Amino acid sequence: MKKIQFLSIAICFCVQVFAQPASEQKGDAWKKVYRASATKINDLVHTKLRVRFNFEKSYLYGKAWITLKPHFYPTDSLTLDAKGMEIHEVELYREKDDNYSPLKYHYDGMLLKVRLNKTYTSRDRYTVYVNYTSKPNELKVKGSAAITDAKGLYFINPTGKDKNKPTEIWTQGETESNSVWFPTIDKPNQKTTEEIYMTVPGKYSTLSNGELVSQKKSEDGTRTDHWVMRLPHAPYLFFMGIGDYAIVKDHYKGKEVNYYVEKEYEPVARKIFGHTPEMIAFYSHITGIDYPWNKYSQIVGRDYVSGAMENTTATLHQESAQQDARELVDGNAWEDVIAHELFHQWFGDLVTTESWSNITLNESFADYAETLWNEYKYGKDAGDATNYEGERSYLSDPENKAKDLVRFYYADKEDVFDGVSYSKGGRILNMLRNYVGDSAFFRSLNLYLRTNKFKSAEAHNLRLAFEDVTGEDLNWFWNQWYFGSGNPRLNIDYIYNDSAKIVKVIISQTQEGNKIFKLPIAIDIYTDTGKVRHKVWDDVKVDTFTFSYSKRPDLINVDGDKVILCEKKDNKTIDNYIYQYLHAGLFLDRHEAIAYCSTKQDNPKAIVLLKRGLSDPFYKMRIYTLEKLNLKKDTIRNEFEPLIAKLATSDPKSLVRAKAIELLGKYERAQYKQLFMNALNDSSYTVSGNALEALMKIDTAAGSAAARRLAKYPAKGKLNDAITATLMLNGNESNFDVIADGFDKMPVNQDKLNFLESFADLVTKMQSMEKVKKGVDAIVRFRDAIPAAYRNQTDPFINNTILKPIADKKDYDGLKDQSDYIKSKMPGEKKGF
Repeated sequence: MKKIQFLSIAICFCVQVFAQPASEQKGDAWKKVYRASATKINDLVHTKLRVRFNFEKSYLYGKAWITLKPHFYPTDSLTLDAKGMEIHEVELYREKDDNYSPLKYHYDGMLLKVRLNKTYTSRDRYTVYVNYTSKPNELKVKGSAAITDAKGLYFINPTGKDKNKPTEIWTQGETESNSVWFPTIDKPNQKTTEEIYMTVPGKYSTLSNGELVSQKKSEDGTRTDHWVMRLPHAPYLFFMGIGDYAIVKDHYKGKEVNYYVEKEYEPVARKIFGHTPEMIAFYSHITGIDYPWNKYSQIVGRDYVSGAMENTTATLHQESAQQDARELVDGNAWEDVIAHELFHQWFGDLVTTESWSNITLNESFADYAETLWNEYKYGKDAGDATNYEGERSYLSDPENKAKDLVRFYYADKEDVFDGVSYSKGGRILNMLRNYVGDSAFFRSLNLYLRTNKFKSAEAHNLRLAFEDVTGEDLNWFWNQWYFGSGNPRLNIDYIYNDSAKIVKVIISQTQEGNKIFKLPIAIDIYTDTGKVRHKVWDDVKVDTFTFSYSKRPDLINVDGDKVILCEKKDNKTIDNYIYQYLHAGLFLDRHEAIAYCSTKQDNPKAIVLLKRGLSDPFYKMRIYTLEKLNLKKDTIRNEFEPLIAKLATSDPKSLVRAKAIELLGKYERAQYKQLFMNALNDSSYTVSGNALEALMKIDTAAGSAAARRLAKYPAKGKLNDAITATLMLNGNESNFDVIADGFDKMPVNQDKLNFLESFADLVTKMQSMEKVKKGVDAIVRFRDAIPAAYRNQTDPFINNTILKPIADKKDYDGLKDQSDYIKSKMPGEKKGF
């Protein structure tokens, strides 16, 4: 599962802060409840499903044949998860004579408790048949920060009422939501083979786990597809996807690799997903386990409740994966997600966490897979930058420090899908890789996968694999990082004694509390004769390391490989940092140097290095340097202007050109008008959008004319935002449709939130009922698309601060029909109220 950050926490214009998701607002009672792995009384063996759909009611009519065996102890009962269903029949099925016999059962709307016909032992297998109706839209459930809803089965535009949205059905099982659409033991430590017969309208394609073995057409225009999964996997990884898709076919070693996209995106499907076969080969190589399943398909679903989901052989992506050719000019923004989900086919699907407490066994590896892929495909800088972004993600939330990586105490299982399980876990793997070395790291992964394949595992299984390979007791590492919380905060000082020819490196751990981290640290000492590395252990609150020298070192670089997950104050001089940029060379070495020099923009030496940063070989470093320039200082503004202008026109990376144009716009100089006009036609939406914003600052008439011209053509991303903002300045009845369409197309993020108040003001001015409806509907769609974890804060804000003032103004103006329509979109309001 890939988390996607939808909204910034602060709603700037209303001076309101999103509270934490509801599960985090509960009392402390959960802290006393140990979250054990589910006890196994019965084991799933095989699951056979026959399903058909009622699109009008959003129902699934299902028949399930569930084959099980007692885990160890004899049993005469079975408990199945079956959420919000209507149960019609529960029977024992005997395959040898195709015989069904009724079983007694009790159903409370969530659990189906069955009394078996006799006591079975672990040597026996038995099959229970259940005839049921799934009603997902009538089930009230909640999601998490990663998974914003949890009703398992989703009918998207089922009646085709919305002409701008395709009709689709897709499922989302993690954590325990697949039991909304089929009865099962919905726990991650269960594994079962599977087959599904899906009956759908003949115009639709289907996707499920495993192999499509047959398709049978019926006279009523439907078709039944039979999918078979011959290898066992967890119930939450079962998947169905249905819709009118283009299927772009690829391959890896004779296995199908398919991309299911909306037909509009068929020409660019390979540009989005086309690295997949190479990723499969890469991950197969580093794990030593060739891709273990029979196929790998990826499908895009509308209104998906998360980023993406690693269903075995059939990954589901949210619609953001679908990028047009102009978006892809800036690079494939979804590539890391594709890499993340694919690695789950090994870590999560082949070997599955035995409990949600151990979810990091799935998610940390998928998170770190993004670093591994970028390092392999695009170089060391790209891998290190990805790793650093993960570190920043974890450190950005202070609440993360209190959470163990393996978490046996939590309020709700959905809460563990957070920056600790993902980002911190990925950085811990990076430290472990550095500590044991690449050869031992990947051999340990291979042993872990081979030992636990088609089974579930906990964090200790991973430790045992590493200990087996390295021969070292690694409990200290697991206790500190897996079963502990927080991170070190380091203060590093240097005391030179040139007369004694020694330097003392003093490392202080200043984190709160009594916990002291045990840290293996590489200290690199640079002189004109080269680099000497000293490996030390820091395991006290204040530690001093003394080194001798014949000539004062040019640089002492603590944590020379830049792998320690920590907060750090490194008290180097500007000369040290300049030397570090020029000679240490890693991404973070250079990043740290640019960051330090950006705080010294009155120092000529810092200016020289910042100029160097603008020509750094890695494009993200050039962007970072641009971001750090203080253009409010006249000396910086003047000295860097020609360099920024050059980057705006000649940098090979569109995102660098876009950032340079953004900065150049702050100069508000007419001499750049032609540069901005030319950039409006750039193939990159980001370049074009930034150019439009810059043009508006020096010539509003030209900018407005450009916006009207550009609005005639499809636009996404930054260009769509810029066009919408420009037209909104002079919004009226004549251009309202373009503005509303632009607002509607904006992704659900802080930028859209920032537009909301201005857009609402424009809707208020509209006199036409048609246009008011269009604007209000766009606001409501935005409201309803906000992640469920935050809706209890955002719904009141949008209803009371955005929609209600529009309704009140329409009431005041005597436009009661418009007011009534707006109020009908506000829960708790009634027409005519």
